[in-house]
Amino acid sequence: MYTSVQYPDTIEPQVQFIEETAPEDIVEKTIEKLHAGVSIKEMCTASALAVVRSSEMPFFPTGQWGHHGGHMHPVSGIHAVKEIASRLSGDNRFLPVVQNVALSNKHIHHPSMGPYVLPAFEPLDAGGVEETKQAFLDAVRRGSVNDADHYFLWLVQNVPHEEALDILLTVATLKNLVDDHKFIYPIYTWRLLEWLDWEHLQVLTRGPVRYISQPPSAKPVQEISELIEKYQLLTTPLRQTTGPDETEAIVRLRAGLNDCAFTDIPETTAKALADGLSLEGAGEALSLAASDLFLRLDTSNPMDVHMHTGVNARRHVLRVNGICKENKILALLLWNSGPEVRNAQGRIDDGPYPSSDAVAAIPQQGQSQLLSAIEEAIAANDVDGAATLTAKYGELEHEPQALITRLTEIVCRDNATEMHALKHHQATVEEFQTTRPPFRARHLVAAAKAAAISYGTAQEVYERAKQFLNN
Repeated sequence: MYTSVQYPDTIEPQVQFIEETAPEDIVEKTIEKLHAGVSIKEMCTASALAVVRSSEMPFFPTGQWGHHGGHMHPVSGIHAVKEIASRLSGDNRFLPVVQNVALSNKHIHHPSMGPYVLPAFEPLDAGGVEETKQAFLDAVRRGSVNDADHYFLWLVQNVPHEEALDILLTVATLKNLVDDHKFIYPIYTWRLLEWLDWEHLQVLTRGPVRYISQPPSAKPVQEISELIEKYQLLTTPLRQTTGPDETEAIVRLRAGLNDCAFTDIPETTAKALADGLSLEGAGEALSLAASDLFLRLDTSNPMDVHMHTGVNARRHVLRVNGICKENKILALLLWNSGPEVRNAQGRIDDGPYPSSDAVAAIPQQGQSQLLSAIEEAIAANDVDGAATLTAKYGELEHEPQALITRLTEIVCRDNATEMHALKHHQATVEEFQTTRPPFRARHLVAAAKAAAISYGTAQEVYERAKQFLNN
């Protein structure tokens, strides 16, 4: 007879609170607990543990798991929640936490995702590390979710964390073609675990393991394999880290990615690597191109943000020691392969955007005045206005942190996008922080555009929460 996963007494009461509180009470009672001294870290940990234990991904009529619902977005969103909370002051820092807890609680109580109880599994040893690694990969190829879960549970107990992630990426990177979240979910789970100092590793990795193990199986991408062979990327020593000497090469690759056909993005990137650009330099160019393409994208879909979350996850992978060279190369070359990003084909207007004429037409304004104008445009869902005003803000070299803080406050109001708004915002901020100064303001223009697209779609959690916050 199976038993459910159990947590230490230090966290179990908070987990049960999120599992058992009625959805109509969760906002007020979460704020009560935060006011009473429960830390943001403890509440976020409990949210992740609760949604993994007590909800499951919903099923499509085809028998495949859908990616809206269950544990994926609440767990993936916690990295953004903790970073966003750190930028806010007073009770405002509780808003992203409440959004995450409310979403976990909603999914736990939703009939298509619960009731569900994650069973306590025993780790399964196939005869050592290499044998168990192969057994895990074989289980994934068969679509045997439970077998994969058992085997990976043994692996995370017996190999270094980085090696476990590398094993997972061997599957997740190729499965990006099936669903962008197959790659994004494991990476943001890892970023959560880095914050938690690897506590709850064995439970929290079960969500992405079970998700990526679900059929269909991953298959090698012939055209990508041919590119790797053509440019000898596995046999040629590649520089890992970037530096000031790569600025010109990054500019060239960014321009090439903007000018080439969407389907030629992998080869354009592969050629730049073969010509000597570092892996991190290629990631930076791809990040800038992601913002360029997103800004040129004709969209009103608040979920249309995977260009940034996908590239942000890849740039994190590039920084993790212990991830093999092949997985890093594949991550870069497969950025545009997932259906969420691939969906952009045919909806990308001729650039650049916003046009230099539109930006020049905006009169010179002080920082405070321009911030107010940007916020008004976002609140009016004036996508063009928000992007153009933000581009002007960057051109005038106003203080970027003031803009980031204002955008941060705005995205915390969203509860329509299953954490997409918060994850996208944090991704653009991190891309801003890790991109060289002459170009980085582009990411904040993309952040403003995304905020204008999603603003006001649903803000019930925010409207309820602000009644109980002491601001």
